[in-house]
Amino acid sequence: MELVPVGVIHSPYREKSEAPTQGRFSEETVELEIYPQFAEALKDVEKAEYLIVLYWCHQARRDVLQTRTPFGPELRGVFACRSPSRPNPIAFCVAKLLERKGNRLLVRGVDAIDGSPLLDIKPYSSDLDSIENARIGWFKRDILAR
Repeated sequence: MELVPVGVIHSPYREKSEAPTQGRFSEETVELEIYPQFAEALKDVEKAEYLIVLYWCHQARRDVLQTRTPFGPELRGVFACRSPSRPNPIAFCVAKLLERKGNRLLVRGVDAIDGSPLLDIKPYSSDLDSIENARIGWFKRDILAR
């Protein structure tokens, strides 16, 4: 198996500690630079209001199987949470598309560290991608209200 980055993410976050715990908490504008050989794949992308952005957490550890989340002291398996440190540090954000400038997309709602390899972009649709009232058993929604 071989993953080939389709671009790179330019963000204001230089270190993991600077990034929000989830992309949806970010108000920063981030640039997704699509490499020229993949630019044709952007046809009609501006018709999507939101994008699913898949990227590689290039500064994350790959030997972590359990971790503590920002939402509590309990130890959780990485497949039960969204920690960037995991065997395959693939992350995703649902980002608002602000503007397309050729092979560059300006988006909001991405928590990636500057220089993160961009793996893929897909249009987000609440009709297809949202599951109403989906829950994570250990996660309490009131945590987000704080």
